[in-house]
Amino acid sequence: MSFADRCGAHTPAREQACQRTARLIEATGVQQVRMGWCDAHGMLRGKTLTASAATKALRDGVGMVGTLMLKDTADRTAWKVFEPGGTADLPAFAGAANLMLLPDPDSFTPLPWQPGTAWLRCQPWFMDGTPVHLDTRRVLQEALQRLAQHGLGLRTGLEVEFHIYRITSERPQRNPELAAWPGLPPDVEMIHPGYNLQSEAMMDMAHEPMDIVLRTAQALGLPLQSLEIELGPSQVEAVFDATDALQAADHMVLFRNGVRQALRRAGYHATFMCRPPFPNIMSSGWHLHQSLVHLATSQNACMRQQPAPGSTPVDARHTLSDTACHWLAGLLAHARGMTVLCTPTTNGFARFRPHALAPQTVCWGRDNRGAMLRVIGGAGDPATRIENRVGEPAANPYLYMAAQIHAGLDGMAQGLQAPQASEHPYAEGGENIPTTLAGGMRALQEDAALCAGFGSGFVQYYSRIKQQEGERCAASEDPVDFERREYFSRI
Repeated sequence: MSFADRCGAHTPAREQACQRTARLIEATGVQQVRMGWCDAHGMLRGKTLTASAATKALRDGVGMVGTLMLKDTADRTAWKVFEPGGTADLPAFAGAANLMLLPDPDSFTPLPWQPGTAWLRCQPWFMDGTPVHLDTRRVLQEALQRLAQHGLGLRTGLEVEFHIYRITSERPQRNPELAAWPGLPPDVEMIHPGYNLQSEAMMDMAHEPMDIVLRTAQALGLPLQSLEIELGPSQVEAVFDATDALQAADHMVLFRNGVRQALRRAGYHATFMCRPPFPNIMSSGWHLHQSLVHLATSQNACMRQQPAPGSTPVDARHTLSDTACHWLAGLLAHARGMTVLCTPTTNGFARFRPHALAPQTVCWGRDNRGAMLRVIGGAGDPATRIENRVGEPAANPYLYMAAQIHAGLDGMAQGLQAPQASEHPYAEGGENIPTTLAGGMRALQEDAALCAGFGSGFVQYYSRIKQQEGERCAASEDPVDFERREYFSRI
């Protein structure tokens, strides 16, 4: 019996997919396959196998050290796995015990920047064939299953800002005398000077790296819609067509990993850090467009045919269906608790400031980019949706999207109603979004519905990892240097 059989994951359809992938590996001349999985921070990790070993691993999996799931953003293990009682809350991880990665055979993707190499998406399992519920992709899968019980699915569109720099010297990363944990990033310069939004001239100035991003995304099969020059120096934006939430999350993981590697080979450093460690930069956000869909018909469940009687544009029921109104109200009710799942770094919280195209208070607006939640569309418009602007591009996409589901479902369960839309999202007196990582973690821990949705065990696990990160930042002699090494080098 194969490991996939022991997990209960191997079906006749999966066996056919394994055979197709094995033929593809042989036909394309792939010599090595990267078995990648997404960690708690949304970063890809994995092992590289030979072609023959990868074919075998399709059914038998490949081992991985369990502590990879326990790392903070500096790759330091947040549990004392070799001490008695050090993993009392996670006994299966004691002694750095092994887990198994099981690949999805349908995820086979040749890497356009590395000939002869392909990638397979994997998920971790315990050695006894039981699922690892701390796996963030599984967290989103379980949230979507909850949503499906209501006959609904979630479609999301990605709108991601990030920065690209030209590398001027690799010395900081290559000189062994400068090695540290974590190490310095390369020396860089800007690809455009910024403060000329969507400038055609700056697009031409940044043509080479933007072309690499375009070709990489298309070769990976990602639904890239547009690339734009953003406001900040060396800042750009990528916009993707909407897909189902799980696929969109997979796309985000692959996009970040792919463009960073492809650009690095061409002498560029891409970062999805919210605020790179330079003066006069603009923060990068990740705006998550979302709409509910009826699973039976695939129709937009956020759209209403006619505005509700007596409503005005500042009323949610003027634009959104009753179900979507409850969803919107749920997002508002749990906004403070979900923030740390959407903006998970110490660096990202500095983005929440007034008049910066970033939210500051818990509110929604009718096509208002200063509000945390932006309602777009109108009665009869099949593109009607909600945009959440609280996220940063470094977020784990599975957790970001799962947070929307658990918050929205609670709004539906309680029949919550949103207040009127805000026309002054930066006015004083509103309920503020958390402004620190520690404050965000407290808000999550105090949110009963989110703790129930994610499971108290997962919230405990995530809190411990982020607490260690926050404490190290607070204890650092130079917080900017901390973020330079911790985020700018790695994210």
